[in-house]
Amino acid sequence: MKLSSYLRYGIFPGMLIAAVSFLSAPALAGAEMPGKGVVIQPGQDNIDGENFQTILVMKALQELGYTVNAVQNAKYPALHIAIANGDVTFMADHWNPLHQAFFDKAGGSSKLSRTGGYIKGCAQGYLIDKRTADQYGITNIAQLTDPKIAKLFDANGDGKADLAGCVPGWGCERVIEYQMDAFKLRDTVTHNQGEYSAIIAETITRYKEGRPVLYYTWTPYWVSGVLVPGKDVSWIEVPHSAHPDGKDTELPNGRNYGFEVNTQMIVANLDFVRKNPAAAKLFELMSVSVNDVSAQNLKMKEKGQGGWDAAVRHADAWIGANRTIFDAWLNAARAAAK
Repeated sequence: MKLSSYLRYGIFPGMLIAAVSFLSAPALAGAEMPGKGVVIQPGQDNIDGENFQTILVMKALQELGYTVNAVQNAKYPALHIAIANGDVTFMADHWNPLHQAFFDKAGGSSKLSRTGGYIKGCAQGYLIDKRTADQYGITNIAQLTDPKIAKLFDANGDGKADLAGCVPGWGCERVIEYQMDAFKLRDTVTHNQGEYSAIIAETITRYKEGRPVLYYTWTPYWVSGVLVPGKDVSWIEVPHSAHPDGKDTELPNGRNYGFEVNTQMIVANLDFVRKNPAAAKLFELMSVSVNDVSAQNLKMKEKGQGGWDAAVRHADAWIGANRTIFDAWLNAARAAAK
């Protein structure tokens, strides 16, 4: 199936992404280029907060000699299918285990490669403003079954709490919708969905106006740099594990925020990985701190620091500051190709 046929599933060319000339790096004298002559098609959901991670992988592949095309954007479910079919080579932002259903539906380990741990310790869950949490003693989302408590977070006057939630089609949608029923929240809470950037912008505006807020978010992401947990907002727990796949979400410290801690992983087409041991080793070894990604995501909020081109500059700066680590990945990848 041609990549263009995925348009109906939400794939579209990255119109604001320039041709891959930005990835050009000075030729390394005498360096081995195991990827020479091989074309790679990266893929990514159309989320600015994932540009940095994708660009780092693209730049590493280019230094190995691969020809790296401009990113193709897709929603997560279609992107997994496109990778399985070979129309996209890899994505750098597969959330494990949150995206397990997408992984399985696309053919699982029979068609996809998923190794290493690119970004570990990715937390997610529900938060409310700290002032309301402290004033009313709110620590658990089950307290929102009380209409009086729920009404505190009413943003549109219908008497129900408004939860700034998940984009339709994302893995978090499955979890939130399941928990809406499991925790009997339907009568008192509305799960507002749509483009997350717009929903969370409205939430931040309400917070700045001094109004209570209730929202879902994840880390690494810039939101927690604007609404700082423990200072501006508070994580709230769930009464018990309730996951559509039967997962236990309780943490080792006994707290339960309703979601498993995830690892962002590089998922690639299995046939490509088998034929390209250098890329396979690179995907296995690359690892970036969740704090580094959060810092880059927060920087995007500064004037002139948002969008793809800014993320390229941020990636270049990260590589410059971590060149020894970056080169170790490349050298291991070259060795794997011998």
